[in-house]
Amino acid sequence: MDKELIYQQIASLWTENMPFNQLLGFKITHFNSDESEIRFAWQEKLIGNPMQKTLHGGVTAAVLDLAGGVVAAANIIEHLDDLSPDKIQKSLRRLSTIDLRTDFLRPGRGEQFIATARIIRNGNKVAVARMELHNELGVHLAFGTGTYMVG
Repeated sequence: MDKELIYQQIASLWTENMPFNQLLGFKITHFNSDESEIRFAWQEKLIGNPMQKTLHGGVTAAVLDLAGGVVAAANIIEHLDDLSPDKIQKSLRRLSTIDLRTDFLRPGRGEQFIATARIIRNGNKVAVARMELHNELGVHLAFGTGTYMVG
């Protein structure tokens, strides 16, 4: 099976079949073993500070975690010799967040938000990703580091 097709199927699964991601409006727009991108639109239900009308910090942390997890998943797939659905499913079952650090740089203001991630360390058991969140104007709102169980 083609890796790009596998990535599309995973993006569809995690975007359309994960109620939490649906609730927050997260859309996986791009990912491979080098990078990932998640987008979502401003919604009133995402307010964390009603006086300033800014994103809730939990939304920021959640989208950074998803971006890191997605690129970690692609790295798992990249290292598989057997790309059968059973092998992929078995390998991705191990994927989980071990640690997540979120650094908030500015209040979360914008109409659209873009989270990106890159792997900075990929091992047999653990992967580490660096994530960033920007708004549609390119303003850097937050960054994070995620550690993921991959093996």
